[in-house]
Amino acid sequence: MKKQDGTILEKTPFPSPHPNIKLFTVTYYSQGLKVKGLLAEPIEEGMYDGFLYLRGGIKNVGKVRPARIVQFAAQGFVVFAPFYRGNQGGEGNEDFGGEDRMDAISGFRLLENHPKVSKDRIHVFGFSRGGVMALFTAIHCPETASVVTWGGVSDMFLTYEERKDLRRMMKRVIGGTPQKYPERFQYRTPLFELEKLHAPVLIIHGVKDSNVSVEHAYRLEKRLHALDKEVDSWYFDEYTHYFPPAVNRKIVEDLTHWMKTKSVK
Repeated sequence: MKKQDGTILEKTPFPSPHPNIKLFTVTYYSQGLKVKGLLAEPIEEGMYDGFLYLRGGIKNVGKVRPARIVQFAAQGFVVFAPFYRGNQGGEGNEDFGGEDRMDAISGFRLLENHPKVSKDRIHVFGFSRGGVMALFTAIHCPETASVVTWGGVSDMFLTYEERKDLRRMMKRVIGGTPQKYPERFQYRTPLFELEKLHAPVLIIHGVKDSNVSVEHAYRLEKRLHALDKEVDSWYFDEYTHYFPPAVNRKIVEDLTHWMKTKSVK
């Protein structure tokens, strides 16, 4: 019998930097592939909101950091962070917001099946290129309680235009340029599918961000407003793609509090 997407095949304890949070590396199913990820569970008994953490970057750039995952779990969540296919021993090949979005969606299913997670309280968080993954996951999973995109990509055409240093990688992974294959870039751009989004969205962006320009946030916000969707935006004039540690910690507290005030309509 074919195993369901999100089924955990292996769960191995991983050293945790926090006394009240257990960490595990997990192998799970996604489209028949064995994909890896990191799972954080509060030790204390009880039911928790789920938190799907979708990393940025590709391959070794922007890898999932255990300390970051624990930081969110410590706010009272069971957190799962997929490494995406082809990374850290997982099968398949990452394709930058293409089929690898299924690894995020399967991660959502993993949280739904978790014994400590309230099924109707699963939130999706994306950083950088994880913004695309987060929006597509929420579009695909209408039961998503809320979505947060932080320094998030919303338009893959714009990423190609702005990030000359990423063009070679994007041409290799996507198979060509936006001029030659506009449909492949459109497929990776959630702005075209936001009609299907039901979850409230929080946009967090540093105005001085040169990795993912604030234009991504503006385009997302504008489109959500045009569709009469629920959206909040927190813009920070003085910051880039990376926020100072103290500010970062405060925003983690604020955004997780924002999430907990949201519920599926």
